[in-house]
Amino acid sequence: MNILFVCTGNTCRSPMAEAILKARNLENVHVRSAGIYAMNGEEMSLNGQLVLENALIPFTHESSSLQEEMIEWADIVLTMTASHRQNIILAFPHAISKIYMYKEFVTPQNVRDVSDPYGGSLQTYEKTFQELNALTDELVKKIQGDL
Repeated sequence: MNILFVCTGNTCRSPMAEAILKARNLENVHVRSAGIYAMNGEEMSLNGQLVLENALIPFTHESSSLQEEMIEWADIVLTMTASHRQNIILAFPHAISKIYMYKEFVTPQNVRDVSDPYGGSLQTYEKTFQELNALTDELVKKIQGDL
C-alpha cells in the first residue's frame, strides 16, 4: 500500500506524518509526502525536526512539490485540510476516489483540519505532532484491518 501525505509547503505537517508512519515499520506500506505549494529541496521546519528528534523518530526530508506521478503512485492520498483535498481533486479529478482528509479517513466523525504549526513555537509543533501521532494510531489499525 502506497500512502501519500499532502500539506501546503511540505515542511511541517506532511513530513511529520510521513516520519511518524514510517517509524511504525509496517510491512508492505510505503510512505511519501508532498506539498501543494512546495518548493523542491527545502528542509523540514526546525521545530518539526526537534519534535521528531525528541520523540526518537528518525527522518530524512527534502520538500517535494505535488506532481501527477505521485498521485498515480499513491493508493491513498491523505491531506491535512479540506482545502488541500479540494485543490487536489480539482487538479486530478480522476483520482477523487483515493483522496481524503487525514481525519476524514481515520475518524469519519471528526472531519476537521489538522492544526497548522507553521511559524509557531515548539509547543505548537508538539501539539500538531500529538494530533498526527493519534491519527497515525488510527490509520495503522485501519491498514492492518485492510491487509
